[in-house]
Formats: sequence, C-alpha cells, structure tokens
Amino acid sequence: MNIVILGAAESGVGAALLAQAKGHTVFVSDRGAIQADYKQQLTQAGIEFEENQHTLERILQADEVVKSPGIPEKAPVIQALREKQIPIISEIEFAGRYTRAKCICITGTNGKTTTTLLIYHLLKSAGLNVGLAGNVGFSLAEQVIADTFDYYVVELSSFQLDDTHEFQPWIAVLLNITPDHLDRYGYSLESYAQAKLRITRNLDSNGAFIYNADDEVTGKYFKSAFLQTRQLPFSLHHRLDVHLAGYYTGEHTLCTNLTPGLDEDGGMELSTANSPLIGQHNRQNTLAAVLAARVAGLDTKQIESALATFQNADHRLQLVGEISGARFINDSKATNVEAAWYALDGIHEPIIWIAGGTDKGNDYSSLLNLAENRVKALICLGVDNTKLHASFDAVVPHVEETRSMTDAVARAAALAAPGDVVLLSPCCASFDLFQNYEDRGRQFAAAVAELREAGAE
Repeated sequence: MNIVILGAAESGVGAALLAQAKGHTVFVSDRGAIQADYKQQLTQAGIEFEENQHTLERILQADEVVKSPGIPEKAPVIQALREKQIPIISEIEFAGRYTRAKCICITGTNGKTTTTLLIYHLLKSAGLNVGLAGNVGFSLAEQVIADTFDYYVVELSSFQLDDTHEFQPWIAVLLNITPDHLDRYGYSLESYAQAKLRITRNLDSNGAFIYNADDEVTGKYFKSAFLQTRQLPFSLHHRLDVHLAGYYTGEHTLCTNLTPGLDEDGGMELSTANSPLIGQHNRQNTLAAVLAARVAGLDTKQIESALATFQNADHRLQLVGEISGARFINDSKATNVEAAWYALDGIHEPIIWIAGGTDKGNDYSSLLNLAENRVKALICLGVDNTKLHASFDAVVPHVEETRSMTDAVARAAALAAPGDVVLLSPCCASFDLFQNYEDRGRQFAAAVAELREAGAE
C-alpha cells in the first residue's frame, strides 16, 4: 500500500517506521519543521519526507493516511482527503493491526497519565512483560515493529481515539469526562463524550470496561446495555444503586469485586496506605488502576507492594521540597478548573495557592467554597489576572500579583507557616509567561531548590 503519514513527531515517525517494516511505500509530510531527532530517524531509515508544507498532489495519491492526533478535522489537508474519500486512521489504529498483545487503554479528561503509569508500574512490578505507549510519549507503532511485549498499557486522548475504527483494547478505562478541547468538537460536550466513548466500541466478552460510576457526563452518554463486555464500574463510596466492581471502605482501604452483582461477598480488600498519591482524584485513579491489575491477574500482596514504590510523572501533585516546615507541591499540569479543584480538595492543610496564566474561558465558581475554606493566600502568576481577582478577592484573605516564578515562590515562602502547603495549581494554560506547563513546573521546582539552598547558607 501507498501510506502517507501526516505529522512527524513521536506517533507519526513511529507509524512511518512500522509501515516501512511491513513493506508499505511510505511518505511523511509535516506542515511545520520536523525536530532534528525525528528527522534523523527518518533519514536513517531511508523514508522520504517533507517539512514546512503539505504537497497535496502527493498526499492525495495515498491508499491510506495515518494522521497525527494534533491535526484537527478542519485542516485543509484533512478536508481534501475527506473529499477524495481516502481513509484516515490514527497511529493507534495502524499499530493495532500488527500486534497480538493485550492492550490496556486509558482515557479521560483528567488523570490519564497518572493512571496509565500506575497500571504499567503494577504490572511490571508483578513481573508481567509489559510496554508503555500512547499519549505518555512512546509510540505504540514503533514498539509493535519488534512486538516483544505480552501487554501494552496505552494512554489515549480523545484526539487519538477519533480515528480508531477496528482497534480493540482488552481492557478499556474511562476515568471522567469534563469540558475540555471543545473547540475540536464543535463546542459540543456530547461530541467530546462520544469521542472518549469510542474506546468501548470494539470491546468483547474477553475484555472489560472499567469506568467511573461517580462521573455524571459518563453516566449521561454511556449506553451500557449495548456493550458486550464485562462492565466494572467504580466509586469512591459503597453505593447501593450500582453493582460496583471497586469502592473504598475506608480512607486507605478499597474493595474490588470482578463479578459485581453476581457475587456480592466475593470482594477483595486491600490497603492503599503506603501509596504516595494524594487527593480525591488520585483515589479514583488508584481504584481504576487496581481494577485493571486485578483483571490482569494480580493479587493483593503484589498490588499493595507496588503501590508503595510508585513514582508519578512530574508536574502532577509532585512534592518538590520543604522550606521552614512548609511543603511545596508542583501541580503545573492542572491547566483547567477541574484539575485545580482536585488539588485543592485533596490537600487538607492551609494552602498558599499560586494560580493564573492564559485563561481558557474558565468558570471559577466551583472553586470558591474550597478557596474560602482552605486557601489563606492566592498569588496570581499571569499577564492578566483580572478574572482571578474578580472571583477570589472576596473569599481569600490575601491576594497579590507577580509576573515571575522566582518572585511567586519567594512570596509564597514568606506567607507560609510551618505545616502549610504552597501549591502551584494554575487552572490555566501556561503560554503567557512560559513555554508550556513542563517549563512552568520546572521553573517552580528550580525556584524552590534555590530558595532552600539560600536558606541553608
């Protein structure tokens, strides 16, 4: 087949290498500049590519196109392909054709990466032969070339799910659905929800669907009656209105039952007391991960010991230091209101909150009660903080502004008492003052380290 790959980052280059390995003719096209390391991979493999343009004449000769998840449907090149009725698929769809490994796939608006990494850690710690792929930054297609794993744990964004058709997860996990990226879905929450729910479309009786029974949007759009797979809903509470597969029986104990509704006394209790994860959302993430591990055959002892050794990805409620008895937590990945809500809700000590950035049409009303009860000071770190002031001046005792991370951390440290938590959970995108949320988080950690060293001298 003549296969054209649109986009030459991790997923596109991985797809190109797999297509070549399977004997297809491959051409890679990127509208922007291709990073040097990806260009080198393509050159070494002898794969033809172009950058800073899409040559339509060449692209429209494709038998099939593998599209980068970052390219929106409205892009002219995609519209031209649709007009010619040339099939467009995702890297995940393409990779799925060439592996017999069991794929555990995770999606949701918030918590995907933490849950993906935790499932991978649980399975790997138990000795399973498992790979990590998808939105966490590792191409599934590239790993499928050698295909040495029995299992893949795959993080999937809605963009990656959009162009899947036949791809079949073994276990699908849906954590939550809250408004995000609506500009890609015609500003329709239903369209965005349906994109997430594509993860269930090819599940069969050998697999399982793990989902959050407490999530209202999932409940509204998920039609469980038509799903021919084992359904394993979870909740933070032991609800009697749903046959739950997982729920908490205490602050640090949860119960799982893989045959909900049939075997009400067949639950397995385990402790999460040694897990380093904090916050209510991480209790949900942990439940989902534990259920996936149970389906994969892990026992209580294996899960409990692996929970204790888990290290989450950077910038997600990550403790980066302590100064004068105050803990500094980097939650730079919290770029929307829901993520910041989880952070504020999960920390029970008094909070010095650093927030702000590029507003994505945020409605802060859901945070007002938490801010009033838990936040003793708000440091606004953004070019335009008008909305933050309008929302929080009346409920937070002390609000001030700064334009640099160094100043924000210094002011937070000055305001914090022993036992307080300084929380960077911005609620906003980072692009006004930083390159991205990682840059913002790194600057926070560096400023904390610098302040600690200065205090130690």
